Amino acid sequence: MAGINKVILIGNLGQKPEVKYGASGTAMANLSVATSESWKDKNTGEKQEKTEWHRVSLFGKLAEIAGQYLDKGSKVYVEGKLQTRKWQDKDGVDRYTTEVVISSFNGTLQMLDKRGGDAPQQQAPAAAAAPTAAAAAAPAQDPITPVDDNAFDDDIPF
Repeated sequence: MAGINKVILIGNLGQKPEVKYGASGTAMANLSVATSESWKDKNTGEKQEKTEWHRVSLFGKLAEIAGQYLDKGSKVYVEGKLQTRKWQDKDGVDRYTTEVVISSFNGTLQMLDKRGGDAPQQQAPAAAAAPTAAAAAAPAQDPITPVDDNAFDDDIPF
């Protein structure tokens, strides 16, 4: 059986995307996406927070869209695959970079912020996903009541 290589992130950009063009004219963009989690320390009662930074690479029209519409602090939904590439630094030492790779045929970039305050949410056209047959056939469900996060003051189990 084949494995699954899928990454889903929802986070904020740490800087404006840097868009470059390859020799063939294909656009490439790099994003720096921050994801954060917070919890209340059971022993001290203090709020703790941890932020992870993720490198995301986009290609083609999706890269151009990111460069045009995204900015520092933008909230994004990213779906792609994890990929490690090998490269050499200026001293000839082998280096490795692991990143989330998104291309128009196997990934999604959705902009979660409202543009201009009143505009609807923006989604990159190349990343628009059609609903699955199972989702289309599923009956509508009642809204879910939000859970009070303060009710859970135990430690993280892992």
